[in-house]
Amino acid sequence: MLRWERGTVSAVTSSWPGVDRLEIDLDDGEGTLSAIAYEELTGRPRAGEQVLLNTNAVRRELGTGGDAMVVARTEVLPEAAEVRGHMVKVRYTPMQTMVDALDDPDSEHYETVRAATGIDGMPVVVADLHSSLPAIVAGIRARRRSARIAYVHTDAAALPAVYSRSAARLREANLLTAVISAGQSFGGDLEAVTVHSALLGARHVVGADVAIVIQGPGNLGTGTGWGFSGIQTAESLHATSVLGGVPIATLRVSEADERERHRGLSHHSSTAYGRALLAPVHLPVLPRTDSRYNSFHESVRKQVKSTILKPAKKRGVLHHLTEVDAKGLRDALEEMPVRMTTMGRTLAEDYASFQYAALAGRCAAEHVRGTGGGSGGAKGESKGPKGGAKR
Repeated sequence: MLRWERGTVSAVTSSWPGVDRLEIDLDDGEGTLSAIAYEELTGRPRAGEQVLLNTNAVRRELGTGGDAMVVARTEVLPEAAEVRGHMVKVRYTPMQTMVDALDDPDSEHYETVRAATGIDGMPVVVADLHSSLPAIVAGIRARRRSARIAYVHTDAAALPAVYSRSAARLREANLLTAVISAGQSFGGDLEAVTVHSALLGARHVVGADVAIVIQGPGNLGTGTGWGFSGIQTAESLHATSVLGGVPIATLRVSEADERERHRGLSHHSSTAYGRALLAPVHLPVLPRTDSRYNSFHESVRKQVKSTILKPAKKRGVLHHLTEVDAKGLRDALEEMPVRMTTMGRTLAEDYASFQYAALAGRCAAEHVRGTGGGSGGAKGESKGPKGGAKR
């Protein structure tokens, strides 16, 4: 059930592209709430307007940012933007919205996407947590400063791509070339019906050198083996594989998480890559020769071998433990125009979490065609995956 409340906008407290954060005076005299309004769904409410709110998550104190959601403006009907296509997202809900998708027959890009059969060996970095996004970008740019990077926002967590302030800041700083919202997610620079067509669009419409595929903010977990939204990473890696890309799986790692199942290597990575994944991928790790290599990194490596490589091998899937030089990554992370946080922890408080994401980004940069090898590159036990599982 939705929890409905009504209030009046007292102020617009902050804005970023496509989103306004509002201060709402509640009609029942219960004080004020912070609320999010998505321009694509409600237009832009202004001070003095009455609004209807969905307050489920904020009243339950769930980890969705601490905001209510504006569902409607009771006295104002926002003007509907005209779209050429007829693709619907958030389907069969009161908020279903029409979008111009890359793969819509009415799209100017339709023939390009329809004719594309693959992504030409484009490296694709897939991660569980949205907080990995800026760190992956930092890793790519540490090796390929001018790389064209497309971010594919999936529908496993926050559906509005514009909710991500990290993505918005990276776009504003020209560190991302485009955001593509895939599946039921919406609001990107480009829209796609599936992750597969989003990757085709990234390569052939955006001209990306590298794509990053991650769910939005709002990772859902249950403490059970299979009940977490990040399991979608396996399907994104499958899409990369069948389209002829280079699949790179970001390891979710933490030195500071209080939950044992997420300390060191997260069980989310173990399950998604060790049990759900049916195609070989790169698993970037710190080299043993690195001066910062210590017992923690050795423990992570052992966890990767025992919980990912070994069970995958039993199923005939030969993943690649790929050593990636970490030189210069700390500086690259600190230079990013986005504040690094994961589960409330900063870069200083949980460096390994961001370091392993940056390693995945640098690994991708090493696989951009035309870069050659060079020092400081990725080294694996074999050349690396591109295509289906090895039997």
